[in-house]
Amino acid sequence: MKVEELKYKKAQEYNFLKDMYSDNYFPNFLVDKCKDILLNFCKEIELQSSTNLEGLYKLGEKYTEEFNEIQDEFYKNESEIETVARESIMSDFENISKIYGYENADIETLAGNRDW
Repeated sequence: MKVEELKYKKAQEYNFLKDMYSDNYFPNFLVDKCKDILLNFCKEIELQSSTNLEGLYKLGEKYTEEFNEIQDEFYKNESEIETVARESIMSDFENISKIYGYENADIETLAGNRDW
C-alpha cells in the first residue's frame, strides 16, 4: 500500500517510523514492512469510519500481532524491535490514533498484546 492511497491528508503527510529509517541498525526493507503494517492500520480505520474506541483497540490488537510476527525477520537480519523501534512504533500508533480523531486512545491498550 502507498501512503497516497490514504484518504486523510494528515495521514498522507505523516512521516512514518522516522527514527527507524534514520538508524542503520534497522534494515530498510524491514522498516518498510513495519510501515506497511501501519499504513494498513490507517486504511482499515478509514474503511471502518464509524469505529468506536473499542473497535480501534481491536484493530490495534490485530496490527500489533503483525509486528509480533515479523520479529524473527529482524533477528535474522541482526536487528530487533528494541527501544528505538518500540518507541517509534508506539509513537506512530499514538499519532495515527490522533489523526483519526481518537484523542483519548490509550496506547498501552491499543498495543497491549505486543511482545517486543
